[in-house]
Amino acid sequence: MISPARVRADMHADSDLPIQSTAFSFDLLEAVHDLGEATLPEIVDEFDRPKSTVHDHLNTLTRLGYLVNEDGRYRLSLRFLNLGGQVRSRSPVFEVAESEVRELAQETGEHANLMVEENGKGVFLYKVKGDESVTLDTYEGMEVFLHTTAMGKAILADLSPERRDAIIDEHGLPAVTENTVTDRTALLEELDRIRERGYAIDNEERLPGIRCVAASIATDDGVVGALSISAPRRRMDDERFEETIPVEVLRTANIVEVNLQHR
Repeated sequence: MISPARVRADMHADSDLPIQSTAFSFDLLEAVHDLGEATLPEIVDEFDRPKSTVHDHLNTLTRLGYLVNEDGRYRLSLRFLNLGGQVRSRSPVFEVAESEVRELAQETGEHANLMVEENGKGVFLYKVKGDESVTLDTYEGMEVFLHTTAMGKAILADLSPERRDAIIDEHGLPAVTENTVTDRTALLEELDRIRERGYAIDNEERLPGIRCVAASIATDDGVVGALSISAPRRRMDDERFEETIPVEVLRTANIVEVNLQHR
């Protein structure tokens, strides 16, 4: 099986990127991220490059502070947390929505989430666990395909047709679970329903056993994100899924939108 790192590296090598060496450094960082931590031989195995080339890049990234070498095992440094934290703190939607998302989690007892679209994917900007929430695989900074989540579909529904089509053309509609919407026509029909009722749902489309309700956050300049509540199917029965939670999510999204307009 070809590793994701080698696939990325091959794609970059065949592209018209101006500086291939920079691309390879980022491919190395992605590989270390995928592996968690790894030795030089393990990283070399991920690429079709000489050992000396891989070592020189790793050594440079370590000296710059983006990797940590502990007894011959490389891992990403916390510098990425520093950079990501600063980026998030400068986000207007995070600044306004943080307290509201936290309150939503407290009121429902479930996972409350905030997502933005970047480079055609959904990025979890903030997540808060309520008192009754289960542990999920999501984390702040996690990237997902927009069509696989309620928040992502809420964002897609509010994007211009041109932008929406460009995202689908670039990333496709891969299946994550057996419930993921993978047909373009079916997805577009669902986006029409989302616009009509004002909120989106995820019925075990990214994680088996998990349902989610989301609403987009929009300003005069267009959609800037979405927020949601996620819960196990057993606690998100039809009445809660179709009535109670949508009301809470829409109310919170409206508050965030108003506050964004007057910040």
